[in-house]
This record gives sequence, C-alpha cells and structure tokens, in this order.
Amino acid sequence: MHCSKYFALERLLACGLIAATTPVCAQNLLEEVVISSSRVPTPLREVGTSVTVMSEEEIIQRGFLTLPDLLRTQPSVAASNNGGPGKATSVRIRGEEGYRTLVFVDGIDISDTSSPQVSPRLEQLLTTGISRVEILRGPQGLNYGADAGGVINIRTATPSETLGGGVAIEQGRYGTQQLSGRIGGSYKAVDFLVSSADLSTGGFNARTTDSDLVDDDGYDNQTIHARAGWDVNEKLRVEAVVRQVEGENAFDGCFTSAFLPSNDCDDSFQQNIWRLAATAELGAFSHELAYGENTTERNFFAEGASFFKAEGALERLSYVGQWQQSDVLSLVFGVDREKEFINDGSFDRSRRQSGVYGEYQGRFKEQFTVTAGLRHDDNDDFGDYLSYRLSAAWITDLADGEIKLKGTYGTGFRAPSLYEISYNNGPFAAPPASDTELTEEISKGYDLGIVWASESGVYLEATWFDQEIDDLITFDVIAFSGYLQDAGVSDSSGIELIADIPLPLGFTLSGNYTWNETTSAEGEQRAFRPEQLANLGLSYTDPQSKLRVGINLRSSADAVDTLGNALDDYLLLDMNASLSVYRGLTVYARLENTLDENYTEIPTYNTAGQAAYAGVRYEF
Repeated sequence: MHCSKYFALERLLACGLIAATTPVCAQNLLEEVVISSSRVPTPLREVGTSVTVMSEEEIIQRGFLTLPDLLRTQPSVAASNNGGPGKATSVRIRGEEGYRTLVFVDGIDISDTSSPQVSPRLEQLLTTGISRVEILRGPQGLNYGADAGGVINIRTATPSETLGGGVAIEQGRYGTQQLSGRIGGSYKAVDFLVSSADLSTGGFNARTTDSDLVDDDGYDNQTIHARAGWDVNEKLRVEAVVRQVEGENAFDGCFTSAFLPSNDCDDSFQQNIWRLAATAELGAFSHELAYGENTTERNFFAEGASFFKAEGALERLSYVGQWQQSDVLSLVFGVDREKEFINDGSFDRSRRQSGVYGEYQGRFKEQFTVTAGLRHDDNDDFGDYLSYRLSAAWITDLADGEIKLKGTYGTGFRAPSLYEISYNNGPFAAPPASDTELTEEISKGYDLGIVWASESGVYLEATWFDQEIDDLITFDVIAFSGYLQDAGVSDSSGIELIADIPLPLGFTLSGNYTWNETTSAEGEQRAFRPEQLANLGLSYTDPQSKLRVGINLRSSADAVDTLGNALDDYLLLDMNASLSVYRGLTVYARLENTLDENYTEIPTYNTAGQAAYAGVRYEF
C-alpha cells in the first residue's frame, strides 16, 4: 500500500474497503469518507453539509454514456438538453443554474471561460473511466470561492497494485458506438493509469423547427485521460494529471454570415487540461500544493463557414493544509489564486482572483461536530468579498443503527463573467445594459436534515433547504440590450428525501424525491426548474455477484419555460443488466426510455425515444 494518505484513501475506496453508496454487503453508510465538503477526507458522520456519492459500481451498472444523464438520478439534480448528446446541457442543483456549479475532475476545475457564463461543459463529459462522483449541494463559497453554488467532485479510476486494465465496446440505437479502454498499474513507488474513450452517434433531429433538412444531428467525442504518481518517500507524494477532450457536434438553429437562418450547423470543442500536485504529511500537518491549466477552444459553423470562435484559459494555483491536533480538533486552511482569459475575436480580456480561507473543526464526545470558516477573495473586477460557512452534525445510537441531525448555513458569490462585462462595454450593447455596471451576485442558504443509517445497510435521509441570490445577472430578453442585474432576490427552497433499503434475496430498493419551489425577483416560477423530481430504483445481484439487474423510474413535473408556459410532465423507465460470463468478461445491455415516452424539456427541441444498447467489457 502506498503511504500517501490521499492515495491510500483512493485505493480503499476503489477496493471497497470504505463504504460505498450502493453497498455490496451490509454496512453503515455514515462511515463513507468524502472529500468535497472541506477539501480534506472527512467521514459522513462528521459532515453537516449535504453530500451524495456515486460509486464506481453504481456508475457502471447504470451504464449512461454521458455525465448529465447519470446526474439526473440524484436528489435535487435537474437537467435540460438541447436535442441529444453533445448539445448544450444545463445541470441545475437545487434549482440554481449550471454556471453556479463548479466541477472538478481529479482536482482540476474544468470550467470553460470562453462561454458567456463561466461554466463546465457537462455535455462533453463521458462517464467512461469515472470511479466516483461526489455532489455537494448548497452555497460553498468558503472552500471554493466564486461560482460555487454547488460542487461536483469527480475522481477517475485508481491504478491497481499490479498491471491491469480493460476494454469495452458498446453499440445501440441512433448509430451509437463507443470504444473505451484503460491500462494502469504500480511498480514500487510509481503508479500510472491511462484511459481513453471514443463515442460516435448519428443522433436524431435536434429541433422540431428543422423542416427543411430534417436530418439527424450527430456527435463525436474523443477523450484521453492520464494520471501518474510517485511516492517520493513515506511522507511525500507527487502526482500529475493530463486530460484532452475533443467534440464534434451537429445542431439546428444558427445564422450564416449573411444573417440568414440555417439548420446546417456544426460546432467543435477542444479542452486541454493538466495539473501537477504534491502532498506531504509532516507530523500533525498535511499539505497539498497544486498548479494546473485548462484551455478551451470552441468554433461554430453555419453551412461549413465559421461564424463564431472563442478561446478561454484558466490557470489555478492552490494550497490546502490541515492541522489535526487529535480526533477532537483540526484546522483546515488554504490559498487559491487563479487567472482566467477569454478571446472571441471582438474582445480579449483577462483577470485574476485570489482567495484565502480557514475552517475550524471541533468534535465533542464522538457525537457532536461543529465547523466554522471564513474566506476572503480579491477579484480584479469587483474587489473584496467575504464568504463564510457554519455547520454542525450530532449523532447518536438508535435501534440497530445511528441517527444524525445536521445543519449548514453558507454564503457564496458569482463574479460577472468576462463575457458579460465585455458585452455590456461592447458595440452590441445598448441602454439600459450599456449603462449597467455589473457587480457580483451574492448567494446564501441553509439546510437542516435528519439521517438514519443502520448496520444492515438501510439509509434514510430528509433535508429541508432554502437559498437565495441577490443581484442576479440576466440577459435582457425584451430589448436585447445586454446583461442586466435584478434588484430583488431570487429564491429556491424545498425538501429532499433519500432512501436505500437492502431487501432479502439480493434485492435493493433505492429512491429519492425532491420538491423544489423557485421564484424570481418578480415572484414568478423560474424557467426549466421542475417543482417535483423523483427516482425509484430496484436492483438485484445474485449471490455470486455475476448477474446484476436494475430498473429505474425517473419523473419530472411542474416545470415552465421562459414565458411561464407549462412544460411536459414525464415519467421514464430505464432498465439495465450485466452478466459475468468468464473471468473478467462481462456482457451487458441497457434499455433507455423503455415505454417510449414522448416529452419536451425545452420548447422546439426533441428528446430521445426508446433506445436499446448492448456491449461487452473485458477486464484484466
């Protein structure tokens, strides 16, 4: 076993030696260790924030090819898609826009700074190679700074003790084919892993308004991800990560250079990422120092001619430290410094932001944990901002398990993007937007919850949340003058219910329900935010763990569009199965939208019908 605490933690998670969200055997899920809450490993029993975790076993069994489809199965997560794989996709946590959510892959912030709003391009993120997803809900300005209305922390597969890997091929409806593979291992103090995936789909007609071409709008994605580590000694580890994503997408609804509408549209996406990190254990102190860079290029074409191109870059230097005197007291502290850049041909702009933070963590009689933290950020455009977070968790024995009461109050902010600022100062802006000096959005929110987890693996949770945003930045959809700032408060509140219940004979029942009421500054329901989201799943694993079968119902109800018109309520049934037929050889199949539900998430955009997929996977 490698000696670095963080790498050892990953190895334990990968090997199932620390509890997983969907357990193979009975275990108390409060023993789950998460990193996203305070950026250091912390058992769920001590965490007052709201975190859900998806294990590698669950990710593989569900089988979805893209991350947004996987995230839809989790509490308080809603997504809307513009017509199929590779098309613009918004993922909203607790009713907040996707650009208020940070996404990290192996510690790398994958935000695209070339977008109008700095946000992760989740439609470009495949599930292949992902071993763990943590979803941290609510304002998280304390540990993450700007744009952290929620955090999705993704870890890729961990290198095995010896040389190993796997290959997989999958085919299905809409001319879909994916080839993927990985290889990795460890030798003495060095370990590595390289994975790749090639997805191609013919897609379907993205928009109902495409009445001239009426063609399928396909998508291709090639992703390569590599990581390598060196345990210099028992106290010091160095790790490097490199990632490249290339996407080619066809869509409907663009304009030619002569400003004529067209449905012959394409776009290309390329993101190159690297990160170098060092972790050290020095007595009661642990340290992680990391530097990384994320560059993005996007190009849009109408009838073969480029009509828009944008480049972005994000450089990030971060330090996270922890001092742990004992199991009773620890301090977490850190520094983040980043520089972002955008160039779309009409303007070229960059800025820096620095943040420093500290968090106190106190534990009393192994039952009560309290945290309190403060962060100071300094942004080139709007100056200083203070964020803070308070949390508490109290746990005690009840029946054959434990009950936990938890609560959090946190704040955060979103800086106006470089695009928003430049647009309002550019030639296309007009009053009132051109007369508006954009400032940061301010968010704050709290949640209160109760959890019961038994030794037999039963997990029940209920959480109430309420969060609001002041000075919301929106585009002027009436006069198209540019970006405006709401004077009022936008609110999102609701309840989350989560259950995982092992049943006899290898069955497990799981589900979640979210009621989410969202209101704009004008008191209207906010667009594309369902008031009700639900998932209900039943899975079966045979005693030898060779056969796995799962069914999942997903429903969405009571959403409206930008004009306040009601959108479709829908209920989707997905089914999956896998069978281990020989050593390392597994065949699997998946049937999405089994009942062929016809529904609309965004007006004029089509959604996928019933689709079957099958594949074979070999691991060695």
